[in-house]
Amino acid sequence: MVEALAVQLTQREGELIQEKSEVKKLANFLKQASEDAKKLVDEERAFARAEIENARAAVQRVEEALQEHEQMSRASGKQDSKELMKEVQEARRIKMLHQPSKVMDMESELRALRVQLAEKSKHSLLLQKELARSKRVKENLSHLCELDGAETLGSYLRIKPCSDIDPELSKCSIQWYRILSEDGKKELISGASKSVYAPEPFDVGRILQAEIIYDGQLIILTTTGAIDPAAGLGNYVEALVRKHDVEFNVVVTQMNGSDHPSESIHVLHVGKMRMKLCKGKTTIAKEYYSSSMQLCGVRGGGNAAAQALFWQAKKGLSVVLAFESERDRNAAIMLARRFAFDCNIMLAGPDGRASLGT
Repeated sequence: MVEALAVQLTQREGELIQEKSEVKKLANFLKQASEDAKKLVDEERAFARAEIENARAAVQRVEEALQEHEQMSRASGKQDSKELMKEVQEARRIKMLHQPSKVMDMESELRALRVQLAEKSKHSLLLQKELARSKRVKENLSHLCELDGAETLGSYLRIKPCSDIDPELSKCSIQWYRILSEDGKKELISGASKSVYAPEPFDVGRILQAEIIYDGQLIILTTTGAIDPAAGLGNYVEALVRKHDVEFNVVVTQMNGSDHPSESIHVLHVGKMRMKLCKGKTTIAKEYYSSSMQLCGVRGGGNAAAQALFWQAKKGLSVVLAFESERDRNAAIMLARRFAFDCNIMLAGPDGRASLGT
């Protein structure tokens, strides 16, 4: 009996020793895992701190670049801000990763900076026009008219007499042209023969020129520089491209060259394969992209030209559509041309394909 108890006690002691060994191994494992986790946390924390320092340095570089840009813009006018935007985007990316609470503040500052840059660009444009006017006077050149308006997509340009004794524009012959910046080649803009012209997406990056003939005298007016793109329009169009069909509210102002009296709301559908114009459940026009289709900004039409486009769905059916905003009008043109290009169709205005091919 005593011997049996001794054997059991010996076995129990062996089991306890084995369990103690296993507990010790487990404790060592947990200790090692804890140390590894702590090391990983320290590494991530150091990485985050380094990224935050990089973000602060990027913001500092942005502020210094903006100050330098402001000083240079007073003398030279428009400047290329692509590098500046890259710095801003990089700073925004890092801030969003590690300091999301400051993102809204940065975006507010960026909006304010964009407004300041736009104002300075506008002021620079006015100074350039004034300088050109002074140069003409100094050289004793005739200066009867001038171009008035912002040289930006979404605005419109107007030929304006410089005084009351200058020619009456209704009695003048007017023609607008595009000038390619690379070789100076002049492209006639078919139908653009009014005193007002609203740039369309094809005009971005090009200089516009108006030729006026009055009493046998040729007057040539040009923009001070290439037409600038509309702010944010590219991102807006890229977001719309992902959709299969995009709708725009429009009003039909002309149909087949005649004024359209109704001001009821229509819906213009710009799709991947076709365009469609509807009024309620009634379809006015529905055509696939083809070589007979034409689309461009209205060439004339007064102050509302920047919000209107000309669409020839097919031969014998054309409309002038007024949009709710300049952005919608330009987005519809860019979107339709992009979808048409995917269908191997170059969508342009009257006589526009010849110039596109050159």
